Amino acid sequence: MTDTSVIKVNSNTSPKGKMGQKYLACGVKLSMRLWEAEQPGEPKPETTRDYETIGYVIEGRAELHLEGQMVLLEPGSSWVVPEGASHTYRILEPFTAVEATCPPAEVHGRDEE
Repeated sequence: MTDTSVIKVNSNTSPKGKMGQKYLACGVKLSMRLWEAEQPGEPKPETTRDYETIGYVIEGRAELHLEGQMVLLEPGSSWVVPEGASHTYRILEPFTAVEATCPPAEVHGRDEE
């Protein structure tokens, strides 16, 4: 049987993760999260995750440091962080972006490790 449920999520009432992300819609294989007005500061701790991430910048600028490479993220930029890739972000100016993760980052504590 195929799941035909429709899910609508209002970001104003979305749950927040420990890193400040807002969890948006979540399916069985894919989820979305919102990073809203992240402020400049020190780079985030370098990490690897057991999920793939794709993202899209709505506003602001940040550096994505990924496996020894640096990519400048600006409005209209999109990016991919492969599963298991070592990476960090450095926010340069107030930054808002939406990301999709596969499998869902918030399931089984994947996002909080």
